[in-house]
Amino acid sequence: MSISKQCELLGLNRSVYYYEPKPESKENLEIMRQIDEQYMKTPFYGVRRMCNYLRSLNYKINEKRVRRLMRLMGLEAIYPKPHLSKPDKEHKIYPYLLRNVEITHIDQVWSSDITYIPLLNGFMYLVAVIDWYSRYVLSWRLSNTLEESFCISALEDALSRSKPEIFNTDQGSQFTSNKHTGVLEKSEVLISMDSRGRALDNIYIERFWWSLKFEDIYLQSYTDGKTLYKGIESYIAYYNNERPHQSLEYRTPAEVYFERLNSDYSHRLTAVV
Repeated sequence: MSISKQCELLGLNRSVYYYEPKPESKENLEIMRQIDEQYMKTPFYGVRRMCNYLRSLNYKINEKRVRRLMRLMGLEAIYPKPHLSKPDKEHKIYPYLLRNVEITHIDQVWSSDITYIPLLNGFMYLVAVIDWYSRYVLSWRLSNTLEESFCISALEDALSRSKPEIFNTDQGSQFTSNKHTGVLEKSEVLISMDSRGRALDNIYIERFWWSLKFEDIYLQSYTDGKTLYKGIESYIAYYNNERPHQSLEYRTPAEVYFERLNSDYSHRLTAVV
C-alpha cells in the first residue's frame, strides 16, 4: 500500500509523516530536552526554578533564554502543567463536571490533551484520547503545528468506535473551538473542562504522557516524523495490549476495555431477547 493511501486511512497528513524538523542549535535542543524531562517530574517549575535546575547541570543560561525556550515548547511558566493549548477569549468555556465523580465503567469519561515531543533536531506535538476507567488509548494524532485540526481528527476517530458520557479537556483553544465542541454536541456528549492550572483534573492522560516519554521517547532519540510516528504507534500498541497496570489489578487497558465492552454488549442482547 502506498504511503499516500496509508496516511489517508490513518487520517495523517503527509506533511507530518515526511516532517523534517527545522534545526535549533544543538545546545538549545539539549536544553529543551532537559526542560521537558524535568517538567514531567516537576510540573510546578516555572522559569526561575527551571533556570536554577539547568545551571545545576552546568548550563550557562539566563532566565530570558529559559523563558523563550519554554514558550517555544508551549510550556506556560505560571501554571503547574504544560499549557500547549492556550485559551481563546471568544470561545465558550465549559464547567468541570468530574469533581467527586466516581469512575465505574468504560466510556463514562474520555479525556484528551496535547504534549510536546522532542526529536533529535526539533520537535512535534501529540494529541491522544484516553478512556479513564480502563486507561485505554482510543486514538492519537501527530502534528508539526498546534492547529485544531489534528485534535478534531483524533476525536472523530475515537467517536467512530464508541462514545463517552463525558469528554474532558483543558481550556485550550483547540478544545474550546466551535468545531471541536460541535463534534461533541452533535454526538450528544457532555463537555467538561479543567479548571485553569489544574493538571490533576486530567490525571490519567498526564500519567500516560509520563509513561510514553520515560519508557520510549527519551530512550529512542527519534529523528523525523516518519520514525516518530512508527515509534509511537508501536509503543501505544504495547501500552494498550501488553503493559499491565497495577491500578487495573495487573491487567492491560485492552483487557479491561474490551472485557467490559463485550460484557455490556451481551447484557444488551439478553435484555432484547
